[in-house]
Amino acid sequence: MPSLPSPAQPATITIAPLEVRSASLAEQAYDRLRTLILDRMIHAGAPLQEGRLADELGISRTPMREALVRLAGEGLLVRRDARSYAVRALGTKEYFDCMRAREVIECEAIALAAPRIDLAELDRLQAEIEALNAGEHDETEHWHFDDRFHAFIAAASGNVVFPRLVEELRVNARLFRLHSPLHRQRENHDEHGDILAALRTRDPERSREAMRAHLRSLQDDVKRALID
Repeated sequence: MPSLPSPAQPATITIAPLEVRSASLAEQAYDRLRTLILDRMIHAGAPLQEGRLADELGISRTPMREALVRLAGEGLLVRRDARSYAVRALGTKEYFDCMRAREVIECEAIALAAPRIDLAELDRLQAEIEALNAGEHDETEHWHFDDRFHAFIAAASGNVVFPRLVEELRVNARLFRLHSPLHRQRENHDEHGDILAALRTRDPERSREAMRAHLRSLQDDVKRALID
């Protein structure tokens, strides 16, 4: 199955300098770049030069190098040459492999979470969904809520490994979405509402099916986009 086309992107960005605080400069650089990548401020394939980034962040090359190596180790970056990286572009097959893995893990996580879920937390999430649907919000706000939603369910499972695995798989799938033309905010919110309704019943199987339907709907949208 062919990958979605990746539009040409600017090769340079402007980043405000870091502030010296308790966290190490390498940690700060890592956090800043990771956020910029996942918020679509740095696009797939855009070169990230170690020296230029260090200058823009106002730090030396050593912590900048540490941050870049860490991001590469997590699969967010790929090395271009000795001193530069690029945001990794996820292929179509890997995207669907990630989504199938998410089905296995997140459906099990929600089944475990259903009998023990905090109903007050469900109310909070429902209120967030209604607020997002009622007003204008950008894609970044949508992604941040999506992260919180799926992380909450993974943590509520009681399995201490699931949250880490879900985050890793979501980041990988997100790399595919970074350069795809797919936008389905309203559909996501509706499906999230269906998941919350299922969780309120405390029925593991109903909750499992609601999560599976959501994850497969995401995949179906990608398949339709590829055909079109």
